[in-house]
Amino acid sequence: MLARQRQDAILEQVAREGGARVTDLVERLGVSDMTVRRDIQVLAERGLVSRVHGGAAAVSGHLTADEPEFKVKSALQLTEKRAIARAAADLVEPGSSVALSAGSTTYAVAQALGDVPRLTVITNSLPVADVLHSSASPDTSVVLIGGVRTRSDALVGPVALAVLRDLHVDWLFLGVHGMDLRAGLTSPNMSEAETDHAMIASAHRLVVVADHSKWSVVGLAAIASISEIDILVTDDKLPEPARRALEGQVGRLIVVSSDGD
Repeated sequence: MLARQRQDAILEQVAREGGARVTDLVERLGVSDMTVRRDIQVLAERGLVSRVHGGAAAVSGHLTADEPEFKVKSALQLTEKRAIARAAADLVEPGSSVALSAGSTTYAVAQALGDVPRLTVITNSLPVADVLHSSASPDTSVVLIGGVRTRSDALVGPVALAVLRDLHVDWLFLGVHGMDLRAGLTSPNMSEAETDHAMIASAHRLVVVADHSKWSVVGLAAIASISEIDILVTDDKLPEPARRALEGQVGRLIVVSSDGD
């Protein structure tokens, strides 16, 4: 079992039960006591768990394994998402190749990209593919990768990963469940996080689109570190200390007005 698989298993147990004992993990994972303690240390350094005597515990108020449905997320922070989407779409030139992950904010980006001609769009999001099919320029090509459908209407798993391994795009617009300086970009779904990670590997530039409510939220599975972000587009309700911290980590920070102006 790979280190990432072990750590995902530890996170899953902590999220489900509130904690995990080293002795139980040794038996479950079939590895040494030292290996388990090293995995817990890695997760603790990323802010995903707290180290306690004999094991790991959930980080109070932050760790979540709950994955909201797409229709639920779509009703939240609508003004912020639309402003973020417009700023993100302005980055894209006609004729570009673009990947869009699943999520309500990337859905808004897809709507904003409708007027950009000659795009090639790769996505694992059923709603994103639908909106582009109905509203995008006639010369836009939309490729929906296959896979297993999640609660957030993402297609994930081995089929999606196999397709993404052979693709190269100019831009990836990535929506996230949580964003934290130590934990990085996270998702409550391990398979979705793995698929998002593969999308990052296929892209020349990573643009994260995330409103202020995603800050300090830590999901079950890691996607990438904050330092991997080329451009972060967020709104002006993000706290000032968070802005200062992010400016030192990401390539470029774009902050849009939360009132839509």
